[in-house]
Amino acid sequence: MPNPIDPVTLNLWHVIAARDETPAGIVHVTLLLDHPIAYTRDASGEPVAWLRTTEQHGDAVGAIANPLPAIIGYGYIWICLGIPTGPLFPIREYAEPDRVNMSCGSIGIGTSAPRAVENFLDMGHFPYVHTGILGAEPHTEVKEYDVEVSEERDEVLATRCRFFQPRAALSATEGIEVEYVYRVPHPFCSVLYKSCPEDESRRDVIAIFLQPMTQERCRAHLLQSMIDSTSTVVELRRFQQTIFGQDKPILENQFPKRLPLDPRAETPIRADKSAIAYRRWLSQKGITYGVIPMVG
Repeated sequence: MPNPIDPVTLNLWHVIAARDETPAGIVHVTLLLDHPIAYTRDASGEPVAWLRTTEQHGDAVGAIANPLPAIIGYGYIWICLGIPTGPLFPIREYAEPDRVNMSCGSIGIGTSAPRAVENFLDMGHFPYVHTGILGAEPHTEVKEYDVEVSEERDEVLATRCRFFQPRAALSATEGIEVEYVYRVPHPFCSVLYKSCPEDESRRDVIAIFLQPMTQERCRAHLLQSMIDSTSTVVELRRFQQTIFGQDKPILENQFPKRLPLDPRAETPIRADKSAIAYRRWLSQKGITYGVIPMVG
């Protein structure tokens, strides 16, 4: 039997697949929160999903007795196993007409979704894991930055994040000090806004949407929303996949695979300020899936 799911996680929208990789009428199967899910798109292109049971044969769309809530957002299919408490979080830049919006693949990771979010927030690993791209020695200092947990917006926000990067984006021609803003508007999703080499007044957007498959396994669905008039979609996608490919083995070697929420469980340093706020936020929300909750 699947593990019990905390009410907050049960009622969230969860990503399961890229829209463009889900042809109408073709049924696919995936795993979400320990539950097998069948999904497709109907003749009008709308997503359809249901809990897959062993009694179903062929997964015909007509066999759906209880369809799950399903929507399309940011080029991906999202579903809910419970009752959605609201709309999907906003990424306003995605609607700007001159942006290059693309999914950059869905990659399985042998770790929990919260661990993957925390890694996405960590700038300290840039010079060592993404050498020559997002960081390089001797530029290893994580400068002081600000973090807030907004009750009104129900998200974690890190601002004034600055880091020297040899190649901050595919369109970059030289190393620059990049300014980052990190948002965590969903327990298993994070959105990054970073300096745009092509237009200093705007920011490129990179998001990671984590699909919690089990307590210790997830799939990362990657989104880019870029200001880039020179690169091809293939080049932009390959650049982002290269970076994530460097993160994957690091993530899978972390232990424990579930994220400890007790701040005493792992030694914090200044670079981990956003991670500490993220863990505290998960704990306050009552998230227990993919984490090791605080005791007492």
